[in-house]
Amino acid sequence: MTTPPQSHISPGNAMPGEDPPAAQELSVPVQRQRCATLERRHPAASRVRIYIGNQTAYYAATPVQPFEYAVANGFEAFEWFPDKKADGTGWDEDDLDVETRAAIRKTAQVCQMRLSVHARWDADPFKPESDSILVGGLALARDLGAALFNIHLAVDEGIAAYVRAILPFVVRSAELGLQIAIENTPVTTPEHFNRLFSQIYGLGTERTGHVGMCLDIGHANLCPTTLNDYLGYLDQLDRRVPIIHLHLHENYGDRDAHLPLFTGPSGKDPTGVRGLLERLKKRRFSGSFILEQWPEPPALLNQAYDRLRQLLSNQA
Repeated sequence: MTTPPQSHISPGNAMPGEDPPAAQELSVPVQRQRCATLERRHPAASRVRIYIGNQTAYYAATPVQPFEYAVANGFEAFEWFPDKKADGTGWDEDDLDVETRAAIRKTAQVCQMRLSVHARWDADPFKPESDSILVGGLALARDLGAALFNIHLAVDEGIAAYVRAILPFVVRSAELGLQIAIENTPVTTPEHFNRLFSQIYGLGTERTGHVGMCLDIGHANLCPTTLNDYLGYLDQLDRRVPIIHLHLHENYGDRDAHLPLFTGPSGKDPTGVRGLLERLKKRRFSGSFILEQWPEPPALLNQAYDRLRQLLSNQA
């Protein structure tokens, strides 16, 4: 049996009636700095509408390594993506026990960090065996105190069938107070999303007001109808499609390379990223920007974070 990687996060030992220990009992970076987030976040923290952070990676040394990096470097968001490969590398929900989940939740609360959870790759709502996978993902999101649960759009059996298939999970997520973000893949087009949300609107906002789109710009750049034109993808989305979550990575239109932002095409010309932010501002975007990579060196995440913040401040 494979031994799960050991977490560096300690849940602490609160006495009955006491609050759980905060920074001093969490990870080493938090011990030293309490939370860099509290120092780097600009003064109007309660009014921040865009949260920037990174994501887990199956090839990281431990499941929590990218999270600890986010905490130590003051990122405001983080996404947990269970992704265990056939050879045992990576992690899944079973590798985060109750105590570790509680410690992650406490760390995020102390650091005012917005968490999200990405459904596993094999979570296909059309397959009955995926029901337990999606339920497990929602449970992980609940335990971590996440704000949002992210799933992929699948169109193999049609949009109407997809809406019917995810409806039980949409209802359950509402009960848990979670947003649902439906992500574009390289094969799903803007028209798929326009039709998807047209049908979702028909269910009534009291049932689906917490459902929106995750715009993955790397996938949009690979879409056959908007190849190398993720802004064109965004422009073709109906204004009523609510974009509530973003996945940020780059490619050259050849493969899903997940290059860190500003190391691909935008490294030479940031016009596309600037255009993305302008369009999101017009749509009154509020939510998380997730940098979907664990690069070497990890400082490339800081570079992307800082340049995004600078571009956002230029818009203010």
